[in-house]
Amino acid sequence: MSIKNFEEILGWQKAKELTLGIYGLFKNNRDYSFRDQIQRASLSIMNNIAEGFDRNSNADFKRFLFIARGSCGEVRVLVQAEMEFF
Repeated sequence: MSIKNFEEILGWQKAKELTLGIYGLFKNNRDYSFRDQIQRASLSIMNNIAEGFDRNSNADFKRFLFIARGSCGEVRVLVQAEMEFF
């Protein structure tokens, strides 16, 4: 069985769950620049997985997965900062 669209990728599904959770968790955060940054970083994860998959090139897909991984790191740092500082 091969994957026909990015919505079937477990990593994309988890990234979508993360994004929805981040949007819900921070929707009332009044630090607008922080909220915007963490929301954009989480959204970037799922967008890069989708874009890389739709390029129909293993090399491009791999490159976009590395970018998505970087966004995961950004979200982790921001969540840790939120927990420590606020």
